[in-house]
Amino acid sequence: MNIVTSNTGYPRIGENREWKHVLEKYWTKKITRVAFELEMKQLRIDYLKKQRSKGIELIPIGDFSYYDHVLDTAMMFGLIPKRFQSMEEASLEQYFAIARGTDEHVASEMTKWFNTNYHYIVPELQDAAPKLTHNRLLDLFNEAKYELGIKGKPVILGPVTLIALSKGYENSEFKEKVAELIPHYIKAFQELAEAGAEWIQIDEPILVQDIDQPTIEVFQEVYSRFNKELPELKLLLQTYFGSVERYEEVIQLPVDAIGLDFVHDKGANLEKLKSSGFPSDKLLACGVIDGRSIWKSNLLDKQDQAAKITSYIQPSQLIIQPSCSLLHVPVTTANEKSLPEQLVDALAFADEKLEEVVLLSEAFKSAEKKDELRSYSRAVTEFHKDTSRVNVDVQKELCQLNELTATRAPFKERKEQQKKKWQLPPLPTTTIGSFPQTKEVRAARLKFKKGSLSEADYETFIQEEIQKWVNIQEELQLDVFVHGEFERTDMVEFFGQRLNGMEVTTNGWVQSYGSRCVKPPIIAADISFDQPMTLKETLYAKSLTTKPMKGMLTGPVTILNWSFERDDISLREMLNQLALAIQEEIRQLEANGIEMIQVDEPALREGLPLKENERADYLANATYAFRLATSSVEPTTQIHTHMCYSEFDEIIETIDALDADVISIEASRSHGEIIHTFERYEYQKDIGLGVYDIHSPRIPSKIEMKRNLERALRVLNQEQFWVNPDCGLKTRTTEETIDALKVMVEAAEEVRTSLQVGTSK
Repeated sequence: MNIVTSNTGYPRIGENREWKHVLEKYWTKKITRVAFELEMKQLRIDYLKKQRSKGIELIPIGDFSYYDHVLDTAMMFGLIPKRFQSMEEASLEQYFAIARGTDEHVASEMTKWFNTNYHYIVPELQDAAPKLTHNRLLDLFNEAKYELGIKGKPVILGPVTLIALSKGYENSEFKEKVAELIPHYIKAFQELAEAGAEWIQIDEPILVQDIDQPTIEVFQEVYSRFNKELPELKLLLQTYFGSVERYEEVIQLPVDAIGLDFVHDKGANLEKLKSSGFPSDKLLACGVIDGRSIWKSNLLDKQDQAAKITSYIQPSQLIIQPSCSLLHVPVTTANEKSLPEQLVDALAFADEKLEEVVLLSEAFKSAEKKDELRSYSRAVTEFHKDTSRVNVDVQKELCQLNELTATRAPFKERKEQQKKKWQLPPLPTTTIGSFPQTKEVRAARLKFKKGSLSEADYETFIQEEIQKWVNIQEELQLDVFVHGEFERTDMVEFFGQRLNGMEVTTNGWVQSYGSRCVKPPIIAADISFDQPMTLKETLYAKSLTTKPMKGMLTGPVTILNWSFERDDISLREMLNQLALAIQEEIRQLEANGIEMIQVDEPALREGLPLKENERADYLANATYAFRLATSSVEPTTQIHTHMCYSEFDEIIETIDALDADVISIEASRSHGEIIHTFERYEYQKDIGLGVYDIHSPRIPSKIEMKRNLERALRVLNQEQFWVNPDCGLKTRTTEETIDALKVMVEAAEEVRTSLQVGTSK
């Protein structure tokens, strides 16, 4: 029995983040363009070789990117923002300018890729004329074919999803915008067919969202056109991140294979397969291996699941693959020497998941593989049975929770008391939390980790950095200070290292955006507070100034969404465990005089389910967890939170329900679109809309920042408005940070003065 093995996408970053280092060397002009492209090519080649060595037959081509696959697709079809059109077409300079901005022009908006922590560059359609600028898929296909003898499976974001994720057009123009792209997709596909490509994977993940009849009709028109114009090609329509909506119409689309997610569909795809069947003339690419989880699969269960699937289709129609691209998991467990052995035995990263795909497919061919499946699955089943992962005290505390344990005094009462306590000027200025993680900071942390720098010397170094940046904040005349977070590698990993029940990997990196990589902690057991995590550094910073010093924490929703969670208890239970732990940290801060505390929740929107009918429960659980974490404080203690790089309009009611005293939201990178939300929704609490984009190295002008401020103040009351950057400043240089903050403070002061003059009149 020939069961085909396939991969939907492979991590770009490399085992040791080689990809990131090549990118950053090029950006800082340490290597030439030629050297950059040669080094990137070698990485691509290595990844293809590895997938072939694992036994994958349909190996993806084109999933490799220099920055982002959505940007790749937009560039390939000429969707270039007008402000960058004067640059050399389809050049690296134009590509990175769109992603990162230039001195003259702001970067394109960046937002979350569905419900993941990956960020994509949002295509802008206004003033863009679609055309095939350069067939990058053809180059990559020929590279694999002629240099490795691999006839790969080109992978591309489908036209319907591409337009759905874009901005700069009216809803009534959706069909027209998709139609404009189709001739150029067809041309690219024809060139691939002429080069010998047999399969093309077209990713259309919006099919798992709540789509309407007009959208289905667009799909029908697009894929009928593909079928007519490309009779020699086999098209795999790939979906992921959940169950397909409009299943009956989707399976009738004229393609050769359809990829379905049988992991995150909550059983719905299998139920639809059972009730509505599947065409006998198509292959079914079964995503039965979880492409987003780091836990080993119980392959006996997966074999049973695959057997159920083949009771509704012929085994010869089956393709075995991960549920989505492996972009969302680390590369390999091979380097994880510091984790408990029992935990490592229960883990599977990208390379191990490919092995699971192959082993599962082989089990269809030979009954003798049953014992191998059983042996492989034993580690994860034994891990789940381990009673040491249960914390009895935490379980008791969870049982005692109720609505009153997550409630504060009314905001209006708190506002008056806080106003008297803090005596802040109008439009108070602050930052989001982190300051530059310079090479000196990273070097000191590495030396401490390796033991070549003593704990005392490392602590002295951190204090010197804190003092340096407290002094800088004094010179800049900011109104509310932060300590800079120099002791933290990452806003979630830091807490994962200090909370009971969480483990941190050595090399478990995943891409977040651009060259920014993170190491999500692993939630391995019940979570509980151990000892103060942020108190020492915050108290030291507070001792250096008379200005308010914010304590900086990461909220329970973000810690959960940016961690690899357990798969044996509910998300709600994990959320509340985290909330109780953060609540205790807040108690420690408040008891020691830190009475302005920021609890960041940038991942709140990211975790929103793609299905409308699943959102209410998620939002209720997220709101409760945040309030549980922050509700124990006195009315005079000011709770801040921060959110960024997501579509917030649809959850503004939930943001309000968090009941934070002050919220800062990214607004500059999205070109101020969040402001429209406050035209329809009367938000009463204090808010800071980011006045400049920190992910771009450009320094905005004072005029630009004032314009952003004044635009926001047309819909928000000056009594509630704060001034801050879009996000934390850890990725920026010292010079960029100081220069941008200086402009920000000057802009705020000028607007503040103009408002006072206007008031006096």
